[in-house]
Amino acid sequence: MTKTPDTDRAVSFTGAVKAFGDVRAVDGIDLEIRRGETVALLGRNGAGKSTTLSLLLGLNEPDAGEVRLFGGTPARAVGAGMVGAMLQEGRAVPRVTVRELVGFVAGTYPAAMSVAEALELAGIAELADRRVDRLSGGQAQRVRFAVALAGNPALIVLDEPTAALDVEARHAFWASMRAYARRGHTVLFSTHYLEEADDNADRFVVIDRGRIVADGTGEQLRRAAGGSLVSVDLAGRGAEGLSLLPGVVSVEVRGDRARLRTDDSDATVIALAELGAIRNLEVAPASLDDAFLALTGPTDLTGPADLTDPAGPTGPDNSTLETA
Repeated sequence: MTKTPDTDRAVSFTGAVKAFGDVRAVDGIDLEIRRGETVALLGRNGAGKSTTLSLLLGLNEPDAGEVRLFGGTPARAVGAGMVGAMLQEGRAVPRVTVRELVGFVAGTYPAAMSVAEALELAGIAELADRRVDRLSGGQAQRVRFAVALAGNPALIVLDEPTAALDVEARHAFWASMRAYARRGHTVLFSTHYLEEADDNADRFVVIDRGRIVADGTGEQLRRAAGGSLVSVDLAGRGAEGLSLLPGVVSVEVRGDRARLRTDDSDATVIALAELGAIRNLEVAPASLDDAFLALTGPTDLTGPADLTDPAGPTGPDNSTLETA
């Protein structure tokens, strides 16, 4: 990855390690996030996402390596109101209104956003005089977003922000988040909803077993996992030799149907045609779910490897997808 100039860097992890007993929850992470990027942090449960976020926010100290925000320590950035966070843990404050809660939090920061602006940006201006402990789950989650915005942060960190929300509430939340991002602010969020990540992130960072296993755009992740899926009926032929066909990355057999993941679907289909094996042929692009499962499956994590995009650089920083 090309080194980002210090003035453009919002987040920097350098060899960060955090262990709990014998478990390395974060195992030598190197990561840079530029100012103005919206980045999705993806990973299975227990992959190290929450620990990574806790290091970023200064809630934990790394055992080795370094974490910097806007060129300084996390504690300094948080204290200066440069960072807002919306974490999974939280409970309603009784007997206070939304306006009172957001106003109280804003008053603890040196250059806070106005309460009216925070409520408007979070899409809850009409709830200003409602008691926080009498809101629906979706409304309460957007109040937490307004609280995270109260300090007028340059970076906001969202840990599973739409967990347990219904579809309508999720759409409303992401509309608010995009309005914040359009102001040129930096957003880092973790989620298990890959479709949400695809719709709202410029870049994806995939963590598995405490390490970054992929970093790039959604299209680059799909390409790294095998850009297309080719499916055919086996018609009693067996799947022997299919993994050797041009472009094929992996083969999965379900009943009498073979599913070939391929990075060159044209070459794969031509080869299948030459074998006379195109009964009920289907070709479809790999989904982000397919890419995620491929990238977080069993793999050798002994060292990083670059996956260069043969079509040339893509994405806002002209970087190629990096995997380990």
